[in-house]
Amino acid sequence: MSDLHSAGSQQSRALLLLRDLILKGSFAPGERLAEIPLAERLNTSRTPIRLALTALEHEGLVEPLESGGYRMRGFTTQETTDSIRMRGLLEGYAARHLAENGINKRLEQQLRACLVEADAAVFKVEMSMDDYATYAEVNTHFHDLILKNCNNRIIQRQMESLLSHPFTAPSAMLPMQSSIEEGPRWMQHAHLQHHALVHAIVHGQSSRAQALGEEHVEVACLNLEYAEKNPEIAQQVLPALRIMYSE
Repeated sequence: MSDLHSAGSQQSRALLLLRDLILKGSFAPGERLAEIPLAERLNTSRTPIRLALTALEHEGLVEPLESGGYRMRGFTTQETTDSIRMRGLLEGYAARHLAENGINKRLEQQLRACLVEADAAVFKVEMSMDDYATYAEVNTHFHDLILKNCNNRIIQRQMESLLSHPFTAPSAMLPMQSSIEEGPRWMQHAHLQHHALVHAIVHGQSSRAQALGEEHVEVACLNLEYAEKNPEIAQQVLPALRIMYSE
């Protein structure tokens, strides 16, 4: 494994672990998040923590402090659900554009490479932390490929703005192995939708591609709904998404 890939994997693991801690309500709204304590807590160096915090800022989960470092943001469940579903509308429309206009062989190969790599990570009885990190990276790349190649700047600009909302990014709501026992099964379902989406785009099935793009985000919404309807599970899984985090 190259040093570059190893560094990327460390950042991905740090990002997943920090998201998981946030989902479990480990940090109070407004709480300061400093690199050194977080690095010690996650048994890693400061660099992956710094990069992960930057990513979390882009996702709207943390905000920078004038004195340096970051602090937790506040948000509501409804805000998150609305943002996720809006992402689905935009991604569905982007997929429709690709299906209508056709894709070149290079893009098709890139999308199919994502499918193959993610297949190896999610189709297991039990996923390791490295599997989650791999899937998160591939999942983000897959969605980026569709968005960046749809040739619609309006969709792209709207998505850039939308992804600054909490838990709206494609990989932000991946269920962690330590959080939801059925996490791998949910992720397998979501990834099979990736397969169907690629098939629809490649074969010019524009309406189906759009519908799949919109339906795909419902897995993330189901995670929220599951936590809301099972408060005893929510204590372990998604307490950060309850009203306690409203501003």
